[in-house]
Amino acid sequence: MGDGTGWNGGPGGGVPLVRRLLAAQFPRWAGLPVEPVRTAGTANAMFRLGADMVVRLPLTAGSAADVAKEHRWLPWLAPRLPVAVPVPLGRGTPAEGFPWGWSVYRWLPGADPVVGRAPGPGVPVSAPDPGLLAKDLASFVTALHRIEPADGPPSFRSAPLATRDDVTRGALEVVRGTVDAVAAAAVWDAALRAPEPAGPAVWIHSDLQPGNILLDGGRLSAVIDFGCLGLGDPAVDLLAAWYLLPAGARETFRVAVGADDAAWARGRGWALSVALLELRAYRESNPRMAGIARHVIDEVTADHRSGGSTPF
Repeated sequence: MGDGTGWNGGPGGGVPLVRRLLAAQFPRWAGLPVEPVRTAGTANAMFRLGADMVVRLPLTAGSAADVAKEHRWLPWLAPRLPVAVPVPLGRGTPAEGFPWGWSVYRWLPGADPVVGRAPGPGVPVSAPDPGLLAKDLASFVTALHRIEPADGPPSFRSAPLATRDDVTRGALEVVRGTVDAVAAAAVWDAALRAPEPAGPAVWIHSDLQPGNILLDGGRLSAVIDFGCLGLGDPAVDLLAAWYLLPAGARETFRVAVGADDAAWARGRGWALSVALLELRAYRESNPRMAGIARHVIDEVTADHRSGGSTPF
C-alpha cells in the first residue's frame, strides 16, 4: 500500500503504524497491547487493542469511504437489533502517512463459521444445530428490515438485480471451467424473471457472509462489517441462506423471514451473482474466499436442480 507508512497492508507490519496513530490521536490507549487479527477480509486490517477493543484500518479507498457511514448509523441501529454489532469508540483521521480515516471499536467475541470448501474439507457450517442458527439469522434480518428507514443511504447493493446481468454473465464466462456454467446460468435466468419488490427499500446489511458473522456456542452472537449497509431490496440479505446455512436449514430461515417465491428467487440470484464475482476476483489470490464462493455456487445450483426454483 503506497501510503508512505512503509506498510504493505500485511497485519503484522501494521502494528507500528497503529501504535503511532494511537499515540498521536488517542494517547489514553497508546500503552495497550496491539496484536494483528488475521482474517479473510479484503477491505480492512484489524488489530486487537488491549482486552476489549479493536482498531480497523481501511485497505482501500472504497472501504475508507464507509468509515463515516458506520460511525453515523451503527450507534443508532445497535439498540434496535437482537445481536451485537460493532460499537464505534473512536474515529481516527489521516495521519502518520496513513491516507484515510480509521476506527476503534469495541471487541466482539466469537468465531467465524467454517463453510464448505473454505479451504480444506470443512463442513456446511460450524454450528451444532443449524436450525437454531437459521432462526438467529432470521431474527437479525427481520429486525433490521423493520427499522425505520429514516434518511439512510443507499446500500452498496441497492440497484435492481437486473442491473448486474452483464457483470454476472461476464464473471460466469471467466470461471466457466471451474463451475457448472449451464446450471448457474439457469439459476440466474430464473432470478431475473422474478418480480421486483413491490414495497419500499429497507435497511439491509447486504453482505451476510461467513467473515461477517460471529458464533458463540453455535449461536449467532454478532454481525460485523457494515460497510455495505444501507437501504435496498430485502431479498439481498437472503443470500445468507446459501452462504451460511446447509440445505436442511434453509426452509427454517425462509419461513422465519417470510420470504415469498419472488424474494427467494431474487435472493438466490444475489447469492449466485456475488459468489461468481468473488470467485473471479479471488480464484488465484485468496483461496479461502474462492473456496467459499465455489461452495455457494454449488449450493445454489443444487438447490435449483432440486426443484427449489419457481417459474415466473
